[in-house]
Amino acid sequence: MRLPHAYRRRLAAPLLATALTLLCTTARLAAQAPPAGTVITGIPAGSERVEQRTMGSRPGVRLVRRFDGLGAGFVGPHGATLLRNPSDNSLAVGRRHVVQTVNTQWAIFRKDGTPIYGPLPTNAVFAGFGGACEAIVSGDAVIRYDQLAHRWLLVLPIFRRVPPGMVSDGPRTAMLRVPPPTTDATPRPLPPRPPADSARGDYAMCYAVSATDDPMGEWHRYEFRRPLFPDYPRPAVWPDGYYVPTSTGDEVIEKHLCVAERARMLRGEPARELCRFVPNVNFLNTSDLDGQRLPPVGTPNLVLAAGGTQLRGVVESDELQLWRFAVNWQDTARTTLVGPERITVAPYRYLCGGQLTNCVPQPGTERGLDSQGDKLMPRLIYRRFANHASLVATHSINTANGTGGVRWYELRVSPTGSVALRQQGTFAPDSLYRWLPSAAMDRLGNIGLGYSAGDRHTYVGQRFVGRAPSHPVGTFGFREVRLADGGAAQTSTLRWEDYTQTALDPVDDCTIWYVGDYLRAGATAYSTKIGAFRMPGCR
Repeated sequence: MRLPHAYRRRLAAPLLATALTLLCTTARLAAQAPPAGTVITGIPAGSERVEQRTMGSRPGVRLVRRFDGLGAGFVGPHGATLLRNPSDNSLAVGRRHVVQTVNTQWAIFRKDGTPIYGPLPTNAVFAGFGGACEAIVSGDAVIRYDQLAHRWLLVLPIFRRVPPGMVSDGPRTAMLRVPPPTTDATPRPLPPRPPADSARGDYAMCYAVSATDDPMGEWHRYEFRRPLFPDYPRPAVWPDGYYVPTSTGDEVIEKHLCVAERARMLRGEPARELCRFVPNVNFLNTSDLDGQRLPPVGTPNLVLAAGGTQLRGVVESDELQLWRFAVNWQDTARTTLVGPERITVAPYRYLCGGQLTNCVPQPGTERGLDSQGDKLMPRLIYRRFANHASLVATHSINTANGTGGVRWYELRVSPTGSVALRQQGTFAPDSLYRWLPSAAMDRLGNIGLGYSAGDRHTYVGQRFVGRAPSHPVGTFGFREVRLADGGAAQTSTLRWEDYTQTALDPVDDCTIWYVGDYLRAGATAYSTKIGAFRMPGCR
């Protein structure tokens, strides 16, 4: 995620800086959850009541695949990774392939972990397309797999104003260009950027949709101009469109909520993108479909945000906010965005007070890591069952022991469309910070959760936990599994990942894939680890 320097100056305001320092000091000194009845500071009253303070008693979820993804030490068919912070990890899984993006780079793997393409700039799929999508490489590229059509979706924002004369020939379909393999482990440099026109021109959002389930084959490419800065895109697959919310800037409290015409894009036909401006809201997540069971016909995409507003100093809340975004491609004037609806949840305080906070401790250094505690994390999962549908959402919050934990929610969507809280919990079984979560739900209703974990005695690594519908409400009954143990502290920057990512395997609708960062022993920059997990009883 790109963050202007002006936002950092805002965060440096004396009052907020003092509050953040106090929060971080509390987090670093805490080691154990306090006994019952202790007055808790740093969290709102009632937050501790939903904390899970012990590990589940059942054996950990089975880890069925693990391999290194893009990052320090990775060398693929086209060289080494050109690293930029944060990693902006994104992962998608198809029937035969795994595709990963980190910031401005992407790669394609076989499911056994063998890299067959990359690392190359994320805009390589737009070679020969023309316009900003081919010429400009920005961070925050996101990959998704459309399980309904068995296609790949790559979304690439353009963070610079595009000169009016820079136009594409789109939409166009072309084969993915695969350069010859190289034995040179030097990262390939990014192409030179054309000059930006800060006085004129729009930003843009680039979409590439594969023509088949083979990411090495043909792709349909699209460029949509945007008047607003398209930061932090979070694409989601829905039957009637690809829904992509973005943030329009870090000094304004406003979001841009867009939907692209999925049906036409799957065929490579001219398509449209419709957007709505949403003021005075937190970061938005659009519901992302897991599994093959469709929502009822005409169901709007469900959009969720956390409460509070960091820019206004409001870092505590007891609600989630819900919108319903219903697109009408036959008569676009009838497209509606209705909300917000308030959903009451247990009180919470953003971990460390929100984003750009130097507070998650590491061994042997005073450099803390960013919490990204002000927002719900991708993905917002939608899964339909016979008599209801579930939404699963997560974020990072302060805990009663003075560290950080993962707050998670399962919301139930009734056949009539009403949405209500089914269960919630904060996973905080010991003194470690656990944060930057991503969740998934398999076809049996099991919930899997990956996240970063560490403290001043433990280098940050990646872990995974799960629960079955039979487990007590609000708890993860399976023990935590380690995907990657850190071996060094990150000292170059406070930015850490910005987000991790889950993806559900479309072959069995059971296996949950996950990716996150860690540092190898002696390393100064991040590596990534990709893992696949499967819950007991789901085959």
